[in-house]
Amino acid sequence: MMDRDVKDCIIVGGGIAGLQAAIQLGRYSAYDVLVIDRGTGRSTICKSYRNILGWPEGVSGEELRQRGRKQAEAVGVTFAADDIRKAERDEAKKCFVLTGKDGTRYRAKSMLLATGLMDRFPKLPGLMSTLGTSVFVCPDCDGYEIQDRKTVVLGSGDPGANMAILLSERAKEIIYVNHEGQPASSENMTQLANLGIPYIEKRVTEIQEEGGILSAVVLEDGSIIRAERGFISFGGNMIFSELAEQLGAELEHNRHVKTDPRSKMTSVELLWAAGDLGVHSELTTVAMGEGATAAIWIHKTLKKMSSQAVT
Repeated sequence: MMDRDVKDCIIVGGGIAGLQAAIQLGRYSAYDVLVIDRGTGRSTICKSYRNILGWPEGVSGEELRQRGRKQAEAVGVTFAADDIRKAERDEAKKCFVLTGKDGTRYRAKSMLLATGLMDRFPKLPGLMSTLGTSVFVCPDCDGYEIQDRKTVVLGSGDPGANMAILLSERAKEIIYVNHEGQPASSENMTQLANLGIPYIEKRVTEIQEEGGILSAVVLEDGSIIRAERGFISFGGNMIFSELAEQLGAELEHNRHVKTDPRSKMTSVELLWAAGDLGVHSELTTVAMGEGATAAIWIHKTLKKMSSQAVT
């Protein structure tokens, strides 16, 4: 088991929020900042974000991550590939202690959790190659992409029904396929009918695509639904808030981490959270803003701690 020197700040999560925070902290040229990343998460599977300033043609999550890491490293931020399994507070030494998957321990005066979430969806042939290009998860991010297009919503029970209802005003035509067959509420079923949204309760066996663009959905009985775009909504997304919970941070009922709306600090002193882990609209652009905001307040706090130590 190896211990690392005490860092000024450790950022757990190398996605969009974590990288933006790392860049902001690194640019103060005053702190020893480490980003610990396990290399997974929403941004690793999205092939094209089209709602980000300066990227009208879209940019993949992987490219953003690569560029972000290079930018952070250029201002002195270091990176470690690890999966943090345990977080605790050493009150005697006034630091956080993190333990990686192989027992490596990391210590920091302050910490930012940017561990995010992962959408729940089935493993279907063709789905991964279309995610972020023609099949989407976030109506705020990508509702525009289905404007006046025939769209199929793949989901489960009420989550899928709610998505189909929400998107109905944008799509040319929308169909809801309840892949898992979980029941939807009578209210939702009535609303689907009133909106003229076809409801199909059958399992999907394949997503057909051409060059990463959805062309059809194949059902278990061999029938084919032609479509131009798709959305998935299965509910039960995995919120990676275990570390926050271990440290005693207050969580919402859905396991997102509560933070101060101004500073993004959690209920635990010197522990911040940003991005999809927190309570906010799950947009990449919002994650960037939260990462930068958290970093600014980490800087303010570390600077104050340093001044108090001198006096």
